[in-house]
Amino acid sequence: MTRTMVSPGFFGWRVVWACFALAAFGWGVGFYGPPIFLHAVIARTGWPLTLVSAAVTFHFLFGALVVANLPRLYRRLGVPRVTLGGAVALALGVLGWALAAAPWHLFLAATFSGAGWVAMSAAAINAILAPWFRRRRPAALSMAYNGASVGGIILSPLWVALIARFDFAGAAVLVGAAMVAAVWGLSRFVFSRTPEALGQEADGGAAPIAHSHPAPETQALPGRALYRNRAFLTLAAGMALGLFAQIGMIAHLFSILVPALGTQGAGLAMGFATGCAIAGRTLVGWTLPARADRRLAAVASYAVQIIGIVLLIAAPAENTWLLILGVALFGAGIGNATSLPPLIAQSEFANHDVQRVVPMIVAAGQATYAFAPAAFGILRALDTGGSTTFFAAAISVKVLAIACFLVGRVRVRIQ
Repeated sequence: MTRTMVSPGFFGWRVVWACFALAAFGWGVGFYGPPIFLHAVIARTGWPLTLVSAAVTFHFLFGALVVANLPRLYRRLGVPRVTLGGAVALALGVLGWALAAAPWHLFLAATFSGAGWVAMSAAAINAILAPWFRRRRPAALSMAYNGASVGGIILSPLWVALIARFDFAGAAVLVGAAMVAAVWGLSRFVFSRTPEALGQEADGGAAPIAHSHPAPETQALPGRALYRNRAFLTLAAGMALGLFAQIGMIAHLFSILVPALGTQGAGLAMGFATGCAIAGRTLVGWTLPARADRRLAAVASYAVQIIGIVLLIAAPAENTWLLILGVALFGAGIGNATSLPPLIAQSEFANHDVQRVVPMIVAAGQATYAFAPAAFGILRALDTGGSTTFFAAAISVKVLAIACFLVGRVRVRIQ
């Protein structure tokens, strides 16, 4: 029976909060964890920084390979099994990082951790929420993806405290056990449900938005036709370039801010940037008009980040408030770089293709940003005049990302 208003018992919002928790564990362990693991491994083994850094890069690269195949895994095993399997693999992988006695052990552990965390990351969350939300997907995704930022805020310092108290292996067992137990409960009681099984409709029965007949560009793209499609190629490139610049900035921003703000001040500034990421993602998710051109929203978000970077360049070291404003503007776009591309895919591709497009663009982004910290580190090492070249490179890559989003604009269609 078709409803004209959202049912108060709509199960989809429970799925959103379950995805919020999933994202908190996924990013808190699989994304924000590796930099901490790197330090812990070096402190325990004395292995070279380059070796352990290569394992971190491999963690993200192998994850990109797996995330591109998530749709196939979902069809074969189902969402609940893949999600729980990802949590188990991630827990085992982190324990492998803690116990590695030889370099090859580290890379073996990275295959488990890299494969596991992507089953709890952006593409996975989009796939879990897709059956439940169409019209209200921007709000649903923004709420769920905010779990990623909260995971970083909570689990990053928690990792440090647990490692100091119980050593790396003990911390890995504690966090891994808690994560697997939580994801088992979410998979068993939430992710196993479907709208059809509960007799519900997408968006809780909210009235759908009328739209015109799909334009030719939004018809289904069978086989390899997708990989020749301008909208797909520019979306993948725009997301990859945007994340490359963003991850490169984040990896080095703390050390860049230390001379001006001090260690404690720089740490607070990074936490403030994460808070701005939550605020920016939430604002866009809840206020983005239903029929808005979502590529233009992404362009605007990147433009705000560019203004923030310009302020970081221009601000005198003694002008703390201008530096903080730059951090705020850059931070405001951090979350949108992850949440907007899946929403663009929803508006531009047929339903069947969206389930392929999102994992592919996420994989492209992850495979690209895996090299960002090293690339921007090289720029800093070569820049004898401060960080001007570093910031200019970040701006240039962001401009290229904006160009990709603009070149690929197609007629908007909301699924």
